[in-house]
Amino acid sequence: MSYSYRNLWSDRLWSDEEGQDIAEYSVMLAVILVIVVGTVRLIGSNAGAIFSQVGSSIQ
Repeated sequence: MSYSYRNLWSDRLWSDEEGQDIAEYSVMLAVILVIVVGTVRLIGSNAGAIFSQVGSSIQ
């Protein structure tokens, strides 16, 4: 009887993925935010130079 109870407990422990889902979503959100912030900073610094170049070539 104790063997089946122990199997049931270990199966339940390994199949409980609720906390794991939250951790995975948190990591994915952090990675996405880092990519978005890096892209915005890169585009922002390059966009100013491009607009300046376009403006000077129009004049």
